[in-house]
Amino acid sequence: MEQYFAWHAQCIEGRMTAKMTDNGAWKAAQPTISVLIPFFRDDPTRLLAALDREPTLGVEIVVLDDGSGDPELAKRVAKQVKSLTLPIRFIALSANQGRSKGRNRLAAAARGQWLLFLDSDMLPDAPTFLSAYLELVQKDAPAVVFGGFSLDQAPPTAEHALHRIMALQSDCAPASVRQQSPEKYVFTSNLLVRRDVFETEAFDEGFAGWGWEDVEWAMRVSRRHAISHINNTATHLGLDKAATMAAKYEQSAANFARVVAAHHDIVATYPSYKVARLLQPMPLRSVWRPALKMVALAEAAPLMMRALAMRLYKAALYAEAV
Repeated sequence: MEQYFAWHAQCIEGRMTAKMTDNGAWKAAQPTISVLIPFFRDDPTRLLAALDREPTLGVEIVVLDDGSGDPELAKRVAKQVKSLTLPIRFIALSANQGRSKGRNRLAAAARGQWLLFLDSDMLPDAPTFLSAYLELVQKDAPAVVFGGFSLDQAPPTAEHALHRIMALQSDCAPASVRQQSPEKYVFTSNLLVRRDVFETEAFDEGFAGWGWEDVEWAMRVSRRHAISHINNTATHLGLDKAATMAAKYEQSAANFARVVAAHHDIVATYPSYKVARLLQPMPLRSVWRPALKMVALAEAAPLMMRALAMRLYKAALYAEAV
């Protein structure tokens, strides 16, 4: 809590305001798990309603509007917060802090001994989602657990077909597969962390834009703590269009370089690094890299060809960092 008040003072000094809304259950709650949900221009109300349908003692929610600049969205969330059964605090920031900093601020505001990071565009797949995590912490007191990522409730659409097939081929792996490279399959979309672990290893606020801040965090943590994987999945509803995917990969190249510099021994085992190394000495990258992007964005092309082109495009971007 001291960290939270220190951060609040920094908000005032930096002319960033933080408006808080609590519901009636917040003040007296003594949570074991704090569910931490940041959002930036996405509507978290569907997720909040789903969590509240599982009335579970020992859980609180802290939701953060990371400077969306959308007063109507903020009003809608604040109104819902007051109606929920679970203890919940809504923090609305006047300026965007970014993915790492926003999640660190959420952790500072939490009161539970375990922190459950959920992205605002996720939706639990089981009605026992929260109780499964509570049983786990009571039984094993794990340091870090990733529950899994699915597309079970995401409707298939043509505009999201490329993201869907690529996610199904990589991100939506069962726990038995994820456990083979435990730090690689850690995403803040469904991540449980014990408080003492997070207090020694927070997210690196040097990352900017999209990508790699959660995996880099897991690399640091894996050197000191065990990372576990279970099948307690949540659906990613926020699939991207192909052009948005390409833009995010372009943003992530600098973050990938940061990971390579800090954790070369780990990242060098990843296929994305190995392919980037193969592409790095190839001449005329400025010619064939845009061509890969064109194929990936071509909706008339076969989907598998587009997926391969998008992966190679990302690797070609990353070739600058290896």
